This record gives sequence, C-alpha cells and structure tokens, in this order.
Amino acid sequence: MVRHVYAFAEGGREQADLLGGKGANLAEMTRLGLPVPPGFVVTTEACRAFLATGGEPPGLSREISDHLAALERAAGRRLGQRDDPLLVSVRSGARHSMPGMMETILDVGLNDDSVLGGLAKSAGDERFARDSYRRLVQMFGCTVMGVDGALFEQALEDLKRDVGAADDLGLNAVDLAGLVETYKELIRRETGEPFPQSPAEQLQRAVLAVFQSWNVERARLYRRREHIPDDLGTAVTVQTMVFGNLGPDSGSGVAFTRDPATGRSGVYGDYLANAQGEDVVSGIRNTVPLDELARIAPEAYEQLRRNMETLEAHYRDLCDIEFTVERGRLWMLQTRVGKRTAEAAFTIASALADEGLVSADEALDRVHGDQLARLMFPRFDASAVREPLAHGVPASPGAAVGAAVFDSAEAVRRGEAGEKVVLVREETTPDDLPGMVAAQAILTSRGGKTSHAAVVARGMGTVCVCGAEEITVDTRRRRFTVGGTVVGEGTVISVDGSAGAVYPGAVPLVDSAVVRYFETGERPDPLVDAVARAMEHADGVRRLGVRANADTPEDAARARRFGAEGIGLCRTEHMFLGDRRRLVEAMILADDDAERDRALEALLPLQRQDFSGILDAMDGLPVTIRLLDPPLHEFLPDRMELAVRVATAEAQGGAPDEHDVRLLDAVNRMHEENPMLGLRGVRLGLVAPGLVAMQVRAVAEAVVERRHAGGDPRAEIMVPLIDTVEELRLVREEVDRVLADVAAEAGMPVDCPVGTMIELPRAALTAGLIAEEAEFFSFGTNDLTQTTWGFSRDDVEAAFFSAYLDKGVFTVSPFETIDRKGVGRLVEIAVREGRAARPGLHMGVCGEHGGDPESVHFFHTVGLDYVSCSPFRVPVARLEAGRAALEGTE
Repeated sequence: MVRHVYAFAEGGREQADLLGGKGANLAEMTRLGLPVPPGFVVTTEACRAFLATGGEPPGLSREISDHLAALERAAGRRLGQRDDPLLVSVRSGARHSMPGMMETILDVGLNDDSVLGGLAKSAGDERFARDSYRRLVQMFGCTVMGVDGALFEQALEDLKRDVGAADDLGLNAVDLAGLVETYKELIRRETGEPFPQSPAEQLQRAVLAVFQSWNVERARLYRRREHIPDDLGTAVTVQTMVFGNLGPDSGSGVAFTRDPATGRSGVYGDYLANAQGEDVVSGIRNTVPLDELARIAPEAYEQLRRNMETLEAHYRDLCDIEFTVERGRLWMLQTRVGKRTAEAAFTIASALADEGLVSADEALDRVHGDQLARLMFPRFDASAVREPLAHGVPASPGAAVGAAVFDSAEAVRRGEAGEKVVLVREETTPDDLPGMVAAQAILTSRGGKTSHAAVVARGMGTVCVCGAEEITVDTRRRRFTVGGTVVGEGTVISVDGSAGAVYPGAVPLVDSAVVRYFETGERPDPLVDAVARAMEHADGVRRLGVRANADTPEDAARARRFGAEGIGLCRTEHMFLGDRRRLVEAMILADDDAERDRALEALLPLQRQDFSGILDAMDGLPVTIRLLDPPLHEFLPDRMELAVRVATAEAQGGAPDEHDVRLLDAVNRMHEENPMLGLRGVRLGLVAPGLVAMQVRAVAEAVVERRHAGGDPRAEIMVPLIDTVEELRLVREEVDRVLADVAAEAGMPVDCPVGTMIELPRAALTAGLIAEEAEFFSFGTNDLTQTTWGFSRDDVEAAFFSAYLDKGVFTVSPFETIDRKGVGRLVEIAVREGRAARPGLHMGVCGEHGGDPESVHFFHTVGLDYVSCSPFRVPVARLEAGRAALEGTE
C-alpha cells in the first residue's frame, strides 16, 4: 500500500515534491536539531488522489490516526482531552511557495468541553482559551464549512464597536465567549449544521479542506501567474500547537536573514506580541520591527539570531522564517527560501558569492531575466518629486503611477480597459489577488514587509507600499484620507516602492540606474555592480549569441550599447513609412514599367542611406536585412476611408479626386480576406517587378559606401515567408545578379550571405531542401506560432486568450513563451534537417521569443547560434543565455 503520511523526523528538504515545501523544511529543521513543534505531513500524492476521486485514498484515515497517536504519546496529552487538550494546526504546503493562497486552520481539537476546564485551566488564562476557540470556529467555519469570511469579520467589528475596543486585544474573556456563540450561530444559520465538537472530525475535515483549497480560484490564478503546474497538489502539515497569544511574554513573528526588498544584511522582520502567526500577516494589528524582540524576550531573540545564521548557512540563501515565542520559549514554525524583489535577488546573489557560500555559477543561477527586466523599469525623477502624501513600509521597489481604486473587481475592470491603477486597501487578503495582478502598485494602510500584500507583491514584481498608517482607507465611500486631503476613486497617485512614499498626481519617470549602466558602463552603487558582475559572468559562459531587432541607426546604436552582437532582424518595411508612402503609392499605381522604375529609383537612395547608417552603427557585426514582408496594400490609405471620400464627393454632385479614385481601385484590386496569408513576403517579390532588385541594390551600394569610408559592413539578406525551395531559388537568382552588377560597378566584391526565414510549418518540415539554397536560417517564431496554431494574433489575444488561460488550455500565451510541443518541435526538425543538408548552417531566431527567458533556454537546448530581440531585451537575453549554458552542469 502507498504510504501517505510521514513524521517530521522521517523527512528532509530533498523530499519537497512529496512533502511539500513547508513539510520538507520542517523536517529539515527537525533534522538540524532546531526547536520545532512535532508533527507529521500528509503527502501531495494523497492530495492528488483525493482531487482525482473526490474521496480519501485507502488507508489515509488509519495512517493519520497512527501518527496522531504517536504525537499524543510524546506530548502526554490527547487531541481534545477535556482537562489538558492537545491542539494541532492544519496547514497547506505545496511544492512551490504560494503565500496566502490556500488554507490554514489553527487550534484544531478545541471544543465546548475543553475550552474552560482544559485549555484555560492548563494555561491559567481564560481569555487566551476563549480567544483560541474563536479563532478555530472562525477559521473552520470559513475554510471547512464554506461560510463567507466577511460575516465573521463583521461580527468582530460590531463587537469591538459595541464594547469600545480599538482592536482584538481590547476584548475580554466574556466578550470572546459571546463572540464564539455568535460565530457558532452564524455557522448554523449559513450551513444548516452545527460547528463540530468532535476533535477527530475537526481534524479529518480540516485535512480534506486543505486538499480542496488547492483548486480555489485565487490559488489557480496565482499558479497561472507564476507558471506553477495545476497537477502538483498540496501536502498538509499537522503540527502540535504552540501559542503566541498567551500574554505579553508571548507572540509570533516573521524573520528574514536578509532584507527581501533590498538584499542588505541585517535583522529584518516583524513581531507581534500576544498574537498567533496569522495575525502577523493579516494586518489585524500593526507589528513592531523584529529587533524589538531583543527588548521583549532577549533570550528568545538571541536564539532566533543563531537559528537564522544556521539556516542561511545551511540553505545558502535568504531564508524566510516563521516563529512563535510561547512564554519566553522560542519555537520555529517554518522556513523556506524567501521570495525577494529583483533588487534583492541580484544583491544577495553577489553577496553570497563574495562570502563564499555560492560559486559564481550558482550566483548567476540565482537571478533571472524577468528580474533584470524589472530593474530596467523607470524610476521617479528626483527633481520632480513633490511633498509626499504619506509614508509607509517600502515593501516592493519600483515606481508606478495610476488611478486609485479600492477593490479588486474595480482594479480588474479598469485594468482590462487599459487604465493603470493603484489598488488601495487597509490590507489585502488572498481574495484580492485578481486586483493585485491588474494593478501597477499596491498601497495598504496596515501591515509590514511580511504582510500578505508585501509578500505577494514582491513575488509578482509589483510596486508596493504597506503600513501607511497616516492614511485612512474608506472602502465603502471609495476613498482614502490623509490629513485634510481626500483621495477619491479614480484620482491619480504615484507610489514609490523603494522609498515607501505616496505622492499626489503623476510624478515623471526617468531611466533606472541599471539602464544607465548598460548605456554608459557606470556602476554607481552595489546593486548596479551586482548586475554588472552577473552580466559579465553570463557573457563569459554563454554559447548563444545575442543580436537585436532594429530598423534605424538609433535603435542599432542603442542595441550595441546594450551588448548586441549584431542585428538579427532589420525590417525594411519600416523604411517605407512617413513621407515615403507617396513613392510606394506611385509604384503601386504605375501604369507601365517606366513609371514603376521611376518610383523605385526614387526609393533607392533613401533605402541606401538607411542601410548605410545601420551598417555604420553595427560596423564589424552582422546585420540581417529582411526584404519587404507585408502586403503592399498596407502602405495605402484605409479602404473604407477612401470609399467614403469618393462616395461623398459623388453625392455632393462633384467629381471625386482622381488620385483617390485610382487609390481606391488599387486597394480594391489588392484587397485580401486574410492578407497575412496572402500576397506578401517572397510571393510579393516574385510578382512585383523590380522590388527585390531595388532593395538588394540599396543594400549592396550601402556596403560599398561603408567600405569606401573605411568600415567593415557585414550585411546579410533574408528572404521572408518561404514555403518551398523553388521560391528561394528564384529570388536568389535575382539577388545574385544584382550583387554581381554592383560589384562590377564598384570594382570590389560584394559578398552578402543570402538566407531565409523559417516561419511557416511547411518550411520547417522541408528545411533540408531549403538549406540547399539558404546560407542561414532565422526562425520567425511570431508567424510560425500563428500558422502552427491557426491563430491571428491581432484577433485572438483579445477574443479568447483570457478564457484559454483560465481554463488551462495553456498556462502562458504561446506568443509570449515558445510552445515547445508544437512550434518548438517544428524548430527542432528544421534545425536537425537543415544542418544535415548543410553542415555548419548558421541559425538564429528573430521573433519576440528571442527575448523571453524561458524560450532562450529552449533555443540554447536545440542548438541555435543566436537569438535576436528588441534592444531593451538584449541584456535579458544575454543573462538567460548564460544561465542556459549552466543547465546540467555541476
């Protein structure tokens, strides 16, 4: 029979897949000899079996009973014992940290019989016993029995108002006893059944409720955002309760071995006296800094510091620790490798390498491209910063501007409409996750660096300021006030998550110091130095080259400053816009060859100038120039607009403009129902006389011009939308003829390799044949994704992608990250067959996937030579190419 339950003493952190992150780390701390309340773990396998069948796996109840009995023997108390009850917590613990997304039930085993004669008597504190019971009834009623949590919160608020209590500490034992009865009546009214008094029933139902919480909407949304698979399931930890709510010499806290916002060393965390752990993250009361514990319970504080040092050295990383002090005695309740901001990730990785805890390779593996991209986001312009409205805890850095909104639904609604928003709450809860995802920033009036808002925001890379106590949030009236200022919904505010400041209006943004480093090489602070070191190591180990998609000399120059090793895609169609449209119109409307040739001759020097500037900016590096790709009608006026102009003129009794009539005739003649699959790319080059020759001549003459100027131009000519080798062979004949003509005229060789884009499934499947004519391949994964999936990107993303993501058809848009099973397989086939036909065939990718971190790893694995992406993504691609080279190495 499959085993489904393990005692802490039987496991270790290497079993995270089976025991979940929480259970595996509790087992690891037990193994290290740290003070961990004993307990056991119900495995992720049990959860998956329950979710698949809707019932307990065979033998699970017996295993739980056996492990509970062992706990009871060790404690000398039984679950729910009337005179001295053993109580347990029941918590979720997935393989990947999902803070606040699933359920926790504390004080399981308490009932009407054991609350006074048992817990109150053994603790010598009736108020504590009543408080523990009301927590159990509230958590169990909400989590297990499905009662709306807002009803419990409202009952608590009503009681505090009636007795004049500022917070829950102002409620005495009598108040809490009455509150428990109110809660129990709420449960009976809402569910039709009483709160269960059987401790065994409480435990069984709590375990199954945690299993079920794996599929609550907020957990599913969090997994989609973090790309966590839906089929992992969660483990459940059952642990002997220790109590932080036994009075002023007790409490609970969260500690970090380094600052998770900045990465700096020191004592970081929050502590809340006379509280259980859920109080610390819920924002029910404002915490005090962790170093206050040195004054409150100095022995526990010193032991905690030693334990923190032990755990960081053991895990060799930032550790996030939950603990409880029970009447001066320290208990370790959880540890995990802590979530951190992008700034902290680079700073910590660099510091750990300096301290000898990790190697340079490991330090590089601890950071990733998405974090680097966040550090390249703009910051507020210091010269334009005004007096702040309020200050709070700088929980997640960055700068963001948006309209204030006061609930998750409104944040989602405005976000979907394209508006930037700041979600303002007293404190967020897991149910706020959709709004947190939609918001540019999060602002709360309560909580600290370990509150729900802070932890989730850091994980998502969202700007966050917590605990801004100066502001009073009124969600009912949809506003917050600070001093005499009222900020209503829709009012624009600016949030600085690095400084913990909130400003009125929109503060201008400036480039980050990291961007300045890529532009100038300056290293003004430790963060930028940490980024620079990571980049230098990535460049030293990576195999993949990194080029840029750039269409102007300015873009090319910036890309080179950002570390691009050439241009992988120069789109010539962008050179036909603006004032040059009239020349394209003249070419399209030409009545004969002579008129068409005159239009092409007028375009030639303009294109030559463009190419010369780009080759100059990338002197000595390859520049892959794609011949005209879009349908020609895209360069003409809108069909409907032309028709209206002509019809209006005719309706008014006048003669329509002759040029408009000719344009409308051309647009109608060239109209296609699906132009992306019509006359474009190589097809256009084969049927539009002179178009290919003009562009190739412009390239060749630019090469000659740069050589005369003493440069080292390295132009490559790329033919788009190839379906068959015959198309490429015909175009190559024209390309080779023009290159030969220019070489003869210039008296020097003009060698421009000629290759093609692989962006259609047929091209990928016949790559071996196409390689006979192509000197290089560049995968156009945007079109390859569209044509493989049968998606029109411009239409489907808005039409049904959100539904597909919600339903799990895919976990991430295939336009964002390469679809390895479909599009990726076509790439693999083309690489294998192309190189079999032409050994050493140079290959790259120039679609948007070239700058996506996960996709870069795939392109490294399949053996491409380079990736190409937008200039601002070049550093990200360089970093990820280095990380990809380390995969599978020791």
